[in-house]
Amino acid sequence: MAKLLPILLMLMGGAIGAGAGVFLKPEEQSPCTPEEECDKANTEDHVTTEESDEEPYYLAMKSQFVIPVIRDELVQSLVVLSLTLESKLEYSETIFARQPKIRDVFLQVLFDHSHIGGFNGSFTESSRMTALRIALLEAVQSIVGNIVTDVIITDIVRQET
Repeated sequence: MAKLLPILLMLMGGAIGAGAGVFLKPEEQSPCTPEEECDKANTEDHVTTEESDEEPYYLAMKSQFVIPVIRDELVQSLVVLSLTLESKLEYSETIFARQPKIRDVFLQVLFDHSHIGGFNGSFTESSRMTALRIALLEAVQSIVGNIVTDVIITDIVRQET
């Protein structure tokens, strides 16, 4: 019984943390519907890209990705991350329509990255993060083409189990 108590406490803590994350998650912003509001919003947050004169539009994936890190056939830790796609406003509906397929290929890339040890040790090392971003970008472009110009990792955390 004494060995079971720490495991139960960890599970309860994880459940409480996940519940807090769900309830405290900020509301997602939907794309602007009237063109005037979109133009106004785009002029307020002025960000330019090197490839184009048009301002980028950022589409946050609807929910976080939870990836298990497995060692010796046991879950050693969980990696939770949030992704945002960079594109143009005119392509937002296309991306939203294909989001289930995009999530599927992202999960496959993230699972593969986990299985090769990408989330072990210092997983936020620049070379590892760059390789992950490139793999995610190639995966999303295989679904929607070059309308997505970048994949941005907005949040990432690893929780040991």
